[in-house]
Amino acid sequence: MNAVPSHDAAGGAAPARPTATGPTVLRIGLGGELRRRREAAGVTREAAGEAIRASPAKISRLELGRVGFKERDIADLLTLYGVVDAGERDEFLTLARQANAPGWWHRYADLLPNWFETYIGLEQAASVIRTYEVQFIPGLLQTRDYARAVTRLAYNDEEEIERRVELRVRRQEVLTTTGGPTLWAVIDEAALRRSLAGPALARDQLTHLLEVNDLPNVALQVAPLDFGGHAAAGGPFVILRFAAPDLPDIVYLEQLTSALYLDKRADVEHYAAVMDRLCAQVQPPERTADILAGIRAAL
Repeated sequence: MNAVPSHDAAGGAAPARPTATGPTVLRIGLGGELRRRREAAGVTREAAGEAIRASPAKISRLELGRVGFKERDIADLLTLYGVVDAGERDEFLTLARQANAPGWWHRYADLLPNWFETYIGLEQAASVIRTYEVQFIPGLLQTRDYARAVTRLAYNDEEEIERRVELRVRRQEVLTTTGGPTLWAVIDEAALRRSLAGPALARDQLTHLLEVNDLPNVALQVAPLDFGGHAAAGGPFVILRFAAPDLPDIVYLEQLTSALYLDKRADVEHYAAVMDRLCAQVQPPERTADILAGIRAAL
């Protein structure tokens, strides 16, 4: 499940650099390699935790890439796991330093809970993003004014609102950068028609969607109001895929005060199947421009 390839128990080869980019993906890749080394050495999470003065839960979070790495801890764990080759140890520590380097979103750390900071890192490193949205336009597709209206539903301080809008707009740059991800979004028609701050804002947002829909790496579909039950009736979700072949797809489910990250194969395959059925059931991508233009004309 990781960006760093596995090795046999004898070791000897330094961990290869992940092909996916970004500190979040590096943490996941390096954490997975440390888990494989621990298991190959027959070391329990409890014993690994004792070696670095931490709990088994901390080892689990480290191996999942959910926390940063202390170089001293990495060095102690490598010793415990029998990794003694100097070049291999240096490569591990170099990757740990890179994984600890802050992403551009670090400047907004005071606004971001840890669970969402993790998502931004994954989003920025993904090669394919598939999403279904029910209530709002997906964040990567929102205009500045629409993002501001959505943010004001939960926050009152104008300075904080503007910083949150700035963060959202900054995230969107990933779609137009070289090597950026492919975005495939299914949006419920209710989200397209919902009025947040008047018809002018809604028309501008629909115009923006029409423009974004022309990008070669973006495909939009609409789930119409007159369409009955469908495969994704359970709620919005995002599926993230990465260029690194050993890094798993991840399903992201956002809640009010937390989020779930699913990477077990059975869970991911279930959501991927739901997304496939949904895309087959709703209006095809070639109808999207006409649908968006029709909704805009009716406002």
